Amino acid sequence: MKNIWIIGSSSGIGLKLLNIYLKQDYKIIASARTIETSEELLTLQKEYPNKLNLLDIDVSNTQSVESSVKKAFTIFDTIDITIFNAAVYEVMSMENWNIKHYENMTNINYLGALRVTTTLIPFYEKQGFGRLVFNASLSSYFGLPYGGGYSASKAALVNFAQSIQAELIVKNIEVQIINHGFVKTRLTQKNDFEMPDLITSEVAANNIYEGINRKYSFEIRFPFKISLFLRLMAMLPYKISLAINKKLLK
Repeated sequence: MKNIWIIGSSSGIGLKLLNIYLKQDYKIIASARTIETSEELLTLQKEYPNKLNLLDIDVSNTQSVESSVKKAFTIFDTIDITIFNAAVYEVMSMENWNIKHYENMTNINYLGALRVTTTLIPFYEKQGFGRLVFNASLSSYFGLPYGGGYSASKAALVNFAQSIQAELIVKNIEVQIINHGFVKTRLTQKNDFEMPDLITSEVAANNIYEGINRKYSFEIRFPFKISLFLRLMAMLPYKISLAINKKLLK
């Protein structure tokens, strides 16, 4: 039985992913900022008392991260997979610019992942193996109108993962990123525009679970159509890709 830690599991993709793992041969630590007040998670813990552990973590706070990582390795002697799923999202036009939203997205989506990585890796090195999975976004491929704060934080996260992968793989530590498109969650409810290839959190969680269980590859990406579109946008000359971006304005 493998041990897995899901950071950001109180709602959306993280909660659906937790439910999948609970039904399989895993023991799990579920973490979020105020996880021990979540009625859904407390109910799941009663249903799976021997498989599910709850652990608070605030990824925006270095002391909280350091304390939670240490506690995680007292709950389990070893952790096979850690999934960083914590994220915040705001969509803004230039007219509604709010620097605090940008700072918060960077602090949670990107710096939060760095805080976890910095504290977690020494434990992985000591046990001699491990996988660290970052839930990123297809928006990391190319910045689209109104989503720059979110996509910039995810692009930074992907770049960071790329940079550490080579150093860690030689230590038997795998780094993996998940680039997905629009998922129907409380975060995307803020969007007032059509979301192409919109999928449910159940579908997203199943794709992630299946991707992690396949033979290791650095990137898991879905769904196909919007993934292909954004990869092509990234390869096109700016004269063309930015003209397409202009047509996406409301």
